[in-house]
Amino acid sequence: MANRNGLKLTVRTFLIVASLLVLSGCWDIKDINHRALPIVMGISKVDGDYKVYLQVPEPYKGGMQMRVVSGTGTTISEIVDRISANMESSVDLLHLKIILLDKSFVQQGVNDSIASFMRSRDISAKTMVVICSDNLETFFEQLNQAAKRNSTVLYDFFENSAGWNPQIAQTRVWELFRSIHSFTHDVAIPIVKAGRSTPIESDGSAVIKNGKMVDRISMDETLLFNAFKGLSTQGRIEVLDHASVLILNNRMSHKSSIKDNKALLSSRIQLKVTILETKGNITLDSIRNELQQLISTRFQSMFRRLQAKEADILGVGQYFRNKVPRDRLASWRSEYYPSMKLNLEVNTIIQNQGNLRTLD
Repeated sequence: MANRNGLKLTVRTFLIVASLLVLSGCWDIKDINHRALPIVMGISKVDGDYKVYLQVPEPYKGGMQMRVVSGTGTTISEIVDRISANMESSVDLLHLKIILLDKSFVQQGVNDSIASFMRSRDISAKTMVVICSDNLETFFEQLNQAAKRNSTVLYDFFENSAGWNPQIAQTRVWELFRSIHSFTHDVAIPIVKAGRSTPIESDGSAVIKNGKMVDRISMDETLLFNAFKGLSTQGRIEVLDHASVLILNNRMSHKSSIKDNKALLSSRIQLKVTILETKGNITLDSIRNELQQLISTRFQSMFRRLQAKEADILGVGQYFRNKVPRDRLASWRSEYYPSMKLNLEVNTIIQNQGNLRTLD
């Protein structure tokens, strides 16, 4: 009987010790109230040194206010660690929504920084990447003023269910990292600046090749860029001086081929639109033809500029990966892409005329 009681005591002691060992693995967990969760991180680079800005939400009088902290150093992780050490809460970047890059920094190249983000996993690969054409310090000051009314104003600007519209590009950290190491796919990153009557203004999109900004496209061209990628483009287009239409739906199809070592891509875009307004007496056929001509001309002009820069943000090289020899894919941008011919067919369906009267 005594042996049995001793065995029970031994087993109980073992379980208690084992439980304590398991619990000891959580010694470094910090309570949510002791963690700073930045929404936006701004990065600039001057004379080889980085400057990092963190926009951190803080409780204030039953609501939220934004606090911007900054630091300078030789590496981004070093700066974040120093900021965290000087704050009353530990900085946690996993909830970061937007990385805001200074335009001059992107023109120099961001390969090392993006590789560090992917390697360290401190920042989610789904975090949005945005370029600012203003001085970051000035931009954050204006952003904080707007944050008194809406604490997530910059994030909402790119949120599909809030302020985003199809004239604005959307690019994540993982997409930028992929483009740096891809032979056939570059990216476009949205550009913003401080607005005059609004907190933020879109300033088109940057054309990124090998992690470096080499050109920019307008908001109208960004709309076509999004349509080519198959994204929803429910946006307004002005059709010359006679009418304006709203895109309701879009669909793309592609057929690629190589003949005599020349690449050919035949693309067809189908748009469903509704008429918003007209000027004078104009027929539906005239509106349809003017819209198709406008889109085709605008797209071909953008595509020729991209070819000249050897920047494949449309990812057309993806349609030739099974047609170009594996050992030649590295030469896609310089050998095949600049001379590639694109045949674009635009098909427009006027789904309804709203309440407008037009000539048949």
